[in-house]
Amino acid sequence: MITMLNKSITLSILGLISILVLFPLGVVFITSIVPIGMTIKEAITQNYYTWENYQEAWKQGNFILAFANSTGVAIAVTFFQIVTSTTAGYALSRLSFSGRNSILLLVLATLVIPFQLLVIPIFLVLKWGNLINTYWAMILPTAANGYSIFLMRQFFLTIPIELEEAALLDGANRLQILWNILLPLSRPALVTLFLISFIAEWNDLFKPLVFTTRPELRTVQLAVAAFQEEFTNSWSVLMAVVVIVTLPIIILFLFGQKQFIRGIGTTGLKN
Repeated sequence: MITMLNKSITLSILGLISILVLFPLGVVFITSIVPIGMTIKEAITQNYYTWENYQEAWKQGNFILAFANSTGVAIAVTFFQIVTSTTAGYALSRLSFSGRNSILLLVLATLVIPFQLLVIPIFLVLKWGNLINTYWAMILPTAANGYSIFLMRQFFLTIPIELEEAALLDGANRLQILWNILLPLSRPALVTLFLISFIAEWNDLFKPLVFTTRPELRTVQLAVAAFQEEFTNSWSVLMAVVVIVTLPIIILFLFGQKQFIRGIGTTGLKN
């Protein structure tokens, strides 16, 4: 009886939290299908909605190039983060060398440093390398990430070391062990890393705003900011833009949510 009561209370709390989280999203979607010049109350009362706001938003926003730029940058950054995080995470979890704990502390220390504090030195480095106003200016600053390295290190620690010892006895080197044994077993962590990195880059406004000025390099978030300046009085069209920009991330998360939950749940079990 007590167990059922606790379960009911837990479900009620989770349901309330879900409503609080989803309510603003519901308002955004409803607003996006309300005809221009009509309030939400009037649209609901008259049961009159339209999809013309999405057509207008897509037509006026010219989002094709912005979507392509954001997708390309997000995939590139995610690829580099997977490479750097898996190699660094493996070294910090399996290799014994002098200063390993100090390096781990330095990696963790980067998590408390806001990116905005580093923007001036990063800008100077990019300028020195003639990378301002290029795709590399949006890729290289976040090609490595302290959280991603820590995530992969924690996941590697959950994999039995006996598998590696057996592979070493069979003559495999460290790179072969990482590629043929650890990475196939790390699918949940890799999917989690991919989703976190891709979503962060897709939603990033700061790097494109600071490091680029060319219109052909405009990303989705810059396109939304520019669109907002032109359609500040048309909330229905603005909300349609928000839905359009958010939809790819929602679809991507739905495809990888099981692996994401498993990856988050299995990291941090060892120290």
